[in-house]
Amino acid sequence: MRTITPLLLTAIATPAIAWQATSGETCTLTHNTTDTHIHLTYDPDKPLYTLAITRKSDPWQQAPWFAMRFLGPNEITISTPKHALSDNDQTLNVADSGFGNVLDGLQFNDTAVAFTQAQTVPLSLEGAGPEVQKFRDCAAAQLS
Repeated sequence: MRTITPLLLTAIATPAIAWQATSGETCTLTHNTTDTHIHLTYDPDKPLYTLAITRKSDPWQQAPWFAMRFLGPNEITISTPKHALSDNDQTLNVADSGFGNVLDGLQFNDTAVAFTQAQTVPLSLEGAGPEVQKFRDCAAAQLS
């Protein structure tokens, strides 16, 4: 946790571009920081949720698992060994038929930490809540 704390302070102090949800045939939720691009999708044709975390500088290192820790009033940590790297290891990808824990973590907490055993990527969740709700509403509409 000691290595995460300084990174969290850096992430919180760094200005971020706003979270943004869009509706359409595929629902999306995106967020950019100076170091990272986050892209979530929901594709009702599959049905499948995807999460892509692209690092703008150092690539992701191969690791046997990926996890996200959400810090705030509704803390939760989730992990999976079912992730893949793409774009010359710049992007870490996860796909699943359900993303409720991820969406809860993004919507109801203050900070997220995406990490493997080798790397940690902190993300401010300031302003994420309303956009996550728009993403949920889009996905729910696609299910009906």
